[in-house]
Amino acid sequence: MKTELTGLLGIKYPIIQGGMAWISEAQLTSAVSNAGGAGIIASGGRDVEWVRQEIKKTKTLTDKPFGVNVVLMDLNKEEKIELICEEKVDFVTLGAGNPVPYIKKFHEAGIKVIPVVPSVKLAKRVQDNGADALVIEGMEAGGHIGTQTTMALMTNVIPEIDIPVIVAGGIADGRGIAAALLMGAAGVQIGSRFLLASECTLHPKAKNKIIQAVDTDSVVTGYSRGHGVRGLKNSFTEKFLELERSGAPQEVLNELATGTNRLAAVEGDIENGLVQVGQSLHVLKEIKSAAEIIEDLMAQTKETLTQAANLLKE
Repeated sequence: MKTELTGLLGIKYPIIQGGMAWISEAQLTSAVSNAGGAGIIASGGRDVEWVRQEIKKTKTLTDKPFGVNVVLMDLNKEEKIELICEEKVDFVTLGAGNPVPYIKKFHEAGIKVIPVVPSVKLAKRVQDNGADALVIEGMEAGGHIGTQTTMALMTNVIPEIDIPVIVAGGIADGRGIAAALLMGAAGVQIGSRFLLASECTLHPKAKNKIIQAVDTDSVVTGYSRGHGVRGLKNSFTEKFLELERSGAPQEVLNELATGTNRLAAVEGDIENGLVQVGQSLHVLKEIKSAAEIIEDLMAQTKETLTQAANLLKE
């Protein structure tokens, strides 16, 4: 399948893997890239040496394009950016901060820049400053979320932008990919479906909790304070939301939430940690290899697009 995204990155399918903290490392990244998508190493919260080793390891596991996600609120972001430019990865995705000051530096290193933006205004700003593509992520996504749904973002942003737009947030099957493509997207970013990849290092207890979840198990903590984070209901979310509703100070909420992603994803404490996953839960029922996941996604995408053409028949 050829789109502006496949042409830009030199990949077979218009799918990039979300940069999920504590989870997106060399093993998953290379598996997604080898399967025809574009894998991404998540550098958020990691030290520079860890990022260096994961980039080098990924290069030994794949000769396909892959990228690195940079969290621009990280205190060591400057060192990570220097490292990424030295290693000359294929592309970066940038979020949680202003990407504009870094676009030129990445381009000088031959690296394509794909910022994550929450609005038309910021989409136009990064486009005007030379971004190669951009990601819009709806609030259906797992982890930190914005205020617009995926459908609203596609409706608002895509007609206003000339560079490739990648859509994320609640896209977990081929029907979602087809819908994004029909709305004018150049491709999609998928995180939650790859949580159940056999190559993903997410703790088995967290994987099982996702598999057992139903659609109403998705919950957002911190939304009333402007810091919404989506995950699965558990003891932690119940306690957090009770404190949030009661007007607890932000410092108390921050202390309670700190480290809960790693607690669930790495240590397997699925009651006191937060299993960060998107809202489209009912299709997340089986662990497969990244290659099998992508094959399934693309087969359903093609079938859905073919069926859509039948709607025009009189």
